[in-house]
Amino acid sequence: MTLTLDLKPETLYIMKNIRLLWLFLLIFAFAGVHAQVVLDFDESYAQELLKPGTPAPDFQLPTPDGKTVKFSEFSKGKYVVIDFWASWCPDCRKDLPEIIRLYNQFHKYGVEFLGVSFDTDKEKWTSFIDKANIPYPQVSELKRMNNSEVAKAYGVRWIPSVYLIGPDGKVLVSTVLSYKIEKKLYDVFIEPLPVAHSGGYDTITIDGSKGKLWAQLYKPHLDPGQRCDLVVLCHGLNCDHDFELMKRIEVQLQKEGIATLAFDFNGHGKSEGRFSEMTIPNEIEDLEQVLAYAQDLRFVRNIALVGHSQGAIVAAMVAGKHPEDIKAVVALAPASSVRDDIARGNLFGIEFNPLDPPDSLVLVNGIALGRRYLKTALYLPIFETAANYHGSACIIHGTGDRLVPFTCGERFHQLWGGNDYYELEYYDHNFTNCIYRPVEITTDYLRSTLQPK
Repeated sequence: MTLTLDLKPETLYIMKNIRLLWLFLLIFAFAGVHAQVVLDFDESYAQELLKPGTPAPDFQLPTPDGKTVKFSEFSKGKYVVIDFWASWCPDCRKDLPEIIRLYNQFHKYGVEFLGVSFDTDKEKWTSFIDKANIPYPQVSELKRMNNSEVAKAYGVRWIPSVYLIGPDGKVLVSTVLSYKIEKKLYDVFIEPLPVAHSGGYDTITIDGSKGKLWAQLYKPHLDPGQRCDLVVLCHGLNCDHDFELMKRIEVQLQKEGIATLAFDFNGHGKSEGRFSEMTIPNEIEDLEQVLAYAQDLRFVRNIALVGHSQGAIVAAMVAGKHPEDIKAVVALAPASSVRDDIARGNLFGIEFNPLDPPDSLVLVNGIALGRRYLKTALYLPIFETAANYHGSACIIHGTGDRLVPFTCGERFHQLWGGNDYYELEYYDHNFTNCIYRPVEITTDYLRSTLQPK
């Protein structure tokens, strides 16, 4: 929808947020209960942006110091990110650190960045640039968005709006969500790079709560007597060690010279046991057995736990039960809402009587949770147990998670105190918006917390 009224920028911002609120309420009210809802604001606010494949219009605008940037010359043969913004725009100020982070990460690959501002007050514009330490060039017509020729040429009706232009001068991505720019940059510059690490894998079995647990141990090449830290990876409900998020974290850690131990919980993947007999308490027992195995490895110095969803609360509770044995914990979208969901009698959108739970609760994919899962989770002391852990921790959660509200991650952040906390705006439960981001956060955190080989 095109807004043709000549309204003040502040008024446009208020109107945008009102529309965002109504959009959220409508989606939440009518979305199917069996699916993870993803709020893609491009569907409402990027409709008039130029589509991929469209040649990027040329423009010529002044910089704060009076020089002129001609876009066709600035961008020739390069990947260029154009950030349309304004210093008076709260959403722009909120998103700016993400754009600066992308600049710091991808400029070394030859990606150029250009800020196009819709400020009308030059002094306020330049003052904010200095205060925010924006490292890439800035230009502006010093006109409101509705009066800007470059805004018209690029179909910009809301800010921030971000473009990625390819070396051929055509649009690759146009969006109001900066994570889409990040995902494309990763696809182009990072993902194709080969995985280069030395070391070896051993496929092993570990005694678990319901039989043998399948596991894979990676040990980097070590000199005689040399030791390194090890990370145990805990997948979520109804998946296994090959779940993409966990697999990517595993590979990145290996590239850093950190040993990894990935395994399947009972009733999952290649491990023994029936899914219908799986419970969170017996997954805790599984992880305790894996922890004991890791502690017996002579080359292991410190142990860290990384868990996603249900695997995150299992990791948190095991850390609380064995606080002296765990160096660090990473909790990705910790599913601590499971207890409240069962108490309400509504798990994954499936209703039941929590006072008399069924023998099995069939999920949408046909796999059934057993009665004991429901009964034991109802009285699970998640936070009471996790509170005993006082070591280093990192919590990552997306505000767009509709399976487990991000307030669960918030509570762990408050519980553990002094931890690293990342609230990724719009990200869903599995971080599919840009899976590289939680992988990067996890790897950077563990690289700084642990000691590679």
